[in-house]
Amino acid sequence: MLFAPDTEIALRSVVNLINTAANGEESLATLEDLNAFLDAEEFTGSRVNSPAELTSIKRLRSELAALWSADEDTAAKSVNKLLIDAKALPQLVKHDHWDWHLHATTPEAPLADRMGTEAAMAIVDVIRSREMDRMRVCAAEDCDAVVLDLSRNRSKLYCDTGNCANRAHVAAYRARKAAEGE
Repeated sequence: MLFAPDTEIALRSVVNLINTAANGEESLATLEDLNAFLDAEEFTGSRVNSPAELTSIKRLRSELAALWSADEDTAAKSVNKLLIDAKALPQLVKHDHWDWHLHATTPEAPLADRMGTEAAMAIVDVIRSREMDRMRVCAAEDCDAVVLDLSRNRSKLYCDTGNCANRAHVAAYRARKAAEGE
């Protein structure tokens, strides 16, 4: 295990949120899309279910996408801004089927604040561990989805949004076969 379990879960949620806008697609077009995303990610706490809330999550998604590929100093500033804006106050909590983990906002805080704070807290661990290189953009030339590499040998290059790894491997295989045929 590279990070605490709640950190890894939060980082995966960040990846999934950023990738809702990968490759020109928009997977958070409606409130129903947002609710489905939040349910899939098991986000707890209050929801307003308003267009303004959806807009705030899309704004957060953009901030996190910029943070994902930022240098360490810029990422630290972005994380601090997210925590300050949400008036984060870390505390240990245990609820539903989750064991002890950190929350830094109340369940009643605005959804974007809760999601942003959870993301920021997870990225704090990444920065402190000097593991920013595990936060990548997919290596496929035609993909801009993000990747979280939690592998021991730091070998994950492709996203989980499509078949990028498979397409790259097939292309490499075909190139090798073509080179052999010459």
